[in-house]
Amino acid sequence: MDYKYIEQLLERFWNCETTLEEEAIIRAFFAQKEIPEHLVRYKSLFQYEQTLKEAKLSDDFDKKVLALTEEKDTAVKARRITYTQRLMPLYKSAAVIAMILTLGNAAQKSVGIETDNQVCDYNYETYQDTYKDPEVAYNQISSALKLISESLAADSDSVSSDSVQQDVDKNKTTARIRP
Repeated sequence: MDYKYIEQLLERFWNCETTLEEEAIIRAFFAQKEIPEHLVRYKSLFQYEQTLKEAKLSDDFDKKVLALTEEKDTAVKARRITYTQRLMPLYKSAAVIAMILTLGNAAQKSVGIETDNQVCDYNYETYQDTYKDPEVAYNQISSALKLISESLAADSDSVSSDSVQQDVDKNKTTARIRP
């Protein structure tokens, strides 16, 4: 059998040039049981429309949907928002602004931009000694380092004695708790 007419209709169908009557002819052709092998691949496309027309909702579909919607609690529950939660966006924006300002100041100092008519000069070749006598400079540096050393030693002593005292207090309290 010659299927040239159906092939021409299919070509026109793919180009969106068919009329409704011609599309009905194509559907009727693919509704047959025996279709040529080179046209079998289009059969499911045209039968799909027919199966969609036959598909319907069950009679109890409306009842099921209504039952599902009525089961849910429709009351809206209010959430308590604390004062801290309300201000959280403000805290975040303040932190971002602080970081931007800090980075801006650091960049300003490292680049050497003028601030209050003072130029930050990081050119080491232009540095000049402020002391004419090296012995005076050495004495100044020594006294500064000695002060730093003493303050660090005092801090480490107070930290270590505080931690020892805390350990002793903890042992006393645990000794009292034991029967």
